[in-house]
Amino acid sequence: MKSTGIVRRIDEMGRVVIPKEIRKTLRINNNDSIEIYVEGEDKIILKKYSVLKNINDFAQKFADAMYTFVKHNIIITDTKDIIAVAGLNKKEYLQQPISEYLENAISRRESILEKYEKDYELIKGKSEKGTYTLGTIITNGDAVGLVIITANNGKITPVEEKIVKIASEFLGKYLEQ
Repeated sequence: MKSTGIVRRIDEMGRVVIPKEIRKTLRINNNDSIEIYVEGEDKIILKKYSVLKNINDFAQKFADAMYTFVKHNIIITDTKDIIAVAGLNKKEYLQQPISEYLENAISRRESILEKYEKDYELIKGKSEKGTYTLGTIITNGDAVGLVIITANNGKITPVEEKIVKIASEFLGKYLEQ
């Protein structure tokens, strides 16, 4: 475990402040959830919590199943990272941080169909050209990620847009159980 050399006191309410430098490094924002658990006799572990990361295997199988039908790239994200990819560029995208554009789409709870080819950014610092559609995964009233279909060659149609809406709705309902 890496030592940061930062010491914080617990206040009278039992709270401790996570230093800004650590929050920035781990991309922890206001209202993000933190998992707390004990390890051994003297360690308290704080870990970024992602509802979707708990279903990584399911999300990957779901993306793979969608790909067999759609034949376009399928991407599933949580609020910070890409957690499942089917199609081209799987190794390039999987577990990469999502772009600010996608973070904003999640916070605005957007559903988008971009049927005309344009430049877009899925992961930070990598611009692409093509068409895409995306839908926000909402569970228990919280926006927790996205389902995205991209096409670098060809067009995304309203059919793929409906598939994304169904997939994001399904994943949201699945996570509520």
